Amino acid sequence: MPSTLLAPCQYREEIRKSRFLALAAPVASAAEAQAFIETHGDRSASHNCWAWKVGNQYRFNDDGEPGGTAGRPILTAIEGQDCDQVVVLVIRWYGGIQLGTGGLARAYGGSAAKCLQAGERRELVLRQPFTCHLQFAELAPFKARLNEFDSRLESEDYDANGAHLQLAVVATERERLERLLADISRGRAQLQAL
Repeated sequence: MPSTLLAPCQYREEIRKSRFLALAAPVASAAEAQAFIETHGDRSASHNCWAWKVGNQYRFNDDGEPGGTAGRPILTAIEGQDCDQVVVLVIRWYGGIQLGTGGLARAYGGSAAKCLQAGERRELVLRQPFTCHLQFAELAPFKARLNEFDSRLESEDYDANGAHLQLAVVATERERLERLLADISRGRAQLQAL
C-alpha cells in the first residue's frame, strides 16, 4: 500500500568529492511540491534536481545534468519506495570529479532512496467520494459512528428535510457503512457514488 512521509526529512552524502543533500517532504498537490522546490533550492549549488508524485501526477527535472541522470532516478526512487504525495529535491555541489551518467543516476537515485528510507512514513488510505441524504433525526447518530468506518464527512448541505452529506469512504468499509445507513434511516437512505 502506498505511503507518504509524516514530516520533512533529509540525507547527506559525499560521492567522489561531490556533496549531495537530499530533502524530502509530504505534499498534497503539484503547487505544494513546486513551492517546496522553490523554497529549499540552493542557488549557490551546482544542481538542484527534483521529482514529485501526487496520485497520477508526477514531474521531474535534471537541472542541467545530462538528460535522464537525475530527475528520472529520483522519481524511480519515489516509486521504488512505494511513496505517493511526496517531493524529493537533491542538491549537488560539484567536487571536480566527473561521475559519468551511470554514476550520476546512482548518486541521485541512491540519495533520494536513502532519504525516503530514513523518513518516518504513514500508509495512505484511499477513499472514494459518496453522497447520501439523511433527515435531521438521523444525522447525529450517523455522524457519531462515522469514525468507526475510517471514513470522513467532507461537507454537509442542509435543506428543509435534513442534509445532503458528502463522504470520503474507505472502499473496504463501504458495505458496513451502507448497512449502518440503512439501519439508521430504516432503509430510506443509500450511499450514491459521485
